[in-house]
Amino acid sequence: MPVMRLDIAHATKEQKEALVKELTPIFAKIINMPEETIYTFINEYETDNVGVGHKLLSEIHKGK
Repeated sequence: MPVMRLDIAHATKEQKEALVKELTPIFAKIINMPEETIYTFINEYETDNVGVGHKLLSEIHKGK
């Protein structure tokens, strides 16, 4: 069972669907396995739970 894991912060259902649709064929081609055998797990993190350097990602996004 090939597994593809994606770690992201805040994505819409449509964005997640697009990621799975676009990345699965590429992954399947590289590992030479049928697309139907590939599982994709999307871990979505709140920006308060991610640190970049010495700041939380939520604080970095406030500055934009």
